Amino acid sequence: MDVSGASGQPRSGDDQPTDHPAVPTPPPPAAEAPAPTEDGPGTDTAATGTPDSNTSGSQAARAEEPEDETPDTTGTTAPETETHETGADETGGDKAEADGAEADRAGADKVEADGAKTSEGVRDTAADTHATHRTLAHTEPPTGPAPGMAKGEPPRPPKEPGGGILMGRPFGVPVYVAPSWFLVAALITWVFGGQLDRVLPELGAARYLVSLFFAVAFYASVLVHELAHTVAAIRFKLPVRRIQLQFFGGVSEIEKEAETPGREFVLAFVGPLLSLVLAGLFYLAMKPVQPGTVPGVLLAGLMVSNLIVAAFNLLPGLPLDGGRMLRAVVWKITGKPMSGTVAAAWVGRALAVAVLVGLPLLNSSGGLGGGTGDSGGMDTVTDALLAAILAAIIWTGAGNSLRMARLREHLPELRARTLTRRAVPVETDTPLSEALRRANAAGARALVVVDADGHPLSLVRESAIVGVPEHRRPWVPVSSLAQDLTDDMRVSAELSGEELLDALRAAPATEYLVVENTGEIYGVLSAADVERAFVKAMARPS
Repeated sequence: MDVSGASGQPRSGDDQPTDHPAVPTPPPPAAEAPAPTEDGPGTDTAATGTPDSNTSGSQAARAEEPEDETPDTTGTTAPETETHETGADETGGDKAEADGAEADRAGADKVEADGAKTSEGVRDTAADTHATHRTLAHTEPPTGPAPGMAKGEPPRPPKEPGGGILMGRPFGVPVYVAPSWFLVAALITWVFGGQLDRVLPELGAARYLVSLFFAVAFYASVLVHELAHTVAAIRFKLPVRRIQLQFFGGVSEIEKEAETPGREFVLAFVGPLLSLVLAGLFYLAMKPVQPGTVPGVLLAGLMVSNLIVAAFNLLPGLPLDGGRMLRAVVWKITGKPMSGTVAAAWVGRALAVAVLVGLPLLNSSGGLGGGTGDSGGMDTVTDALLAAILAAIIWTGAGNSLRMARLREHLPELRARTLTRRAVPVETDTPLSEALRRANAAGARALVVVDADGHPLSLVRESAIVGVPEHRRPWVPVSSLAQDLTDDMRVSAELSGEELLDALRAAPATEYLVVENTGEIYGVLSAADVERAFVKAMARPS
């Protein structure tokens, strides 16, 4: 650790001024905490831990107490207990001081919980960079609920991604059924039941049970399609967050992008390929079955539906699998993944318009087996509604793909070294006011708690500092406001882009210790700073 013993100032991180002012101001409690500031001009408690003459009258009375009554700041005694034991006669009673301390503690806990939300914002935004492979249509980017942190508890690894009812873990990947699936299953049951009434009228009401079986079997085929993407991703050592069956199909949330255009092509193609294989298997199973029976109708319906899934996903536009294949081809030709994304996304938008206009026309003309019977008016409305939904999904997915491509283009601008705050090391029993005085004198905006040998132990939470009133800071040791360091909270100064976001997402916290490759302390990285830089990068034009 490169630390100058007298000033407590390590080698500088980023000394440039940022959004957090480093001037002596009384910080109001807020969700976004300001930088550590000096506890008033002239405050120096390095020797005794007591305030100077510019503190309140009750605190000045404490400073006149004998040395044996000086508050204990070892880091193990709670500030409230110590306040209760010292200076009660001069300040007007133990109860008022203890009540104020409890209010201070409550305020600190609230602000700390609010501050923890900042790191969740980074994790949620980082999750948006995941590659996704969807059946039928690729909808919005993955937005699994980000796990939070309870008040006063240390950060813990992210929980399960969630997203509906957990159905199992094939290949170690959780499979969820979203609530929207039940709506689609009911719609398929109703529509297919109407068709069965014309083909097998003798079934009566039992046709809806057959239709429900068809809906479940169809989505089982969709799951096989998604598992193909998952197996290919695992084969290429790409982590898969989850599989979700939802409205209009399914989605495999792959957390990293393929490294080469060839792998991107294979990763996208295996899904439609498996759907074609399933269609072929259902066709072979139809051969020995009589056409006018329930098994024959079910097998024919599953064959046709899998052919539709394969054909639809092979359309060459994002966010469909065919769009990812087109992206891979353009990427291979130009050597630029961004060029492939732009081309495939605009083709996807053109497809959305074509589906919106062409699908109703094609069906009304009989091109998809539709007719012009008595129910033609109702069928036309249904076709138009279906086309509008599909077109909206494709158009939105293409736009999201463009947004994610622009994000990835700007991700390298997020560098741990440039976002790191300068930090000063302080020992565990250092009063908060003295620690802030040192930070202000050194132009630093973060505090690292170290042991007697200078090894980092914990990071003082910026949000916790805000919860401590200025008049109490001389009696609050920094160790009581610090979060113990874990191995995952040590971030290399060389990290940047998606690697940096992955590191922060792996260990949810509000601050991280940034170290050099040699192990020397470089500074402290705030999740709030990363999130602000992330938003600025997204707002910047490509």
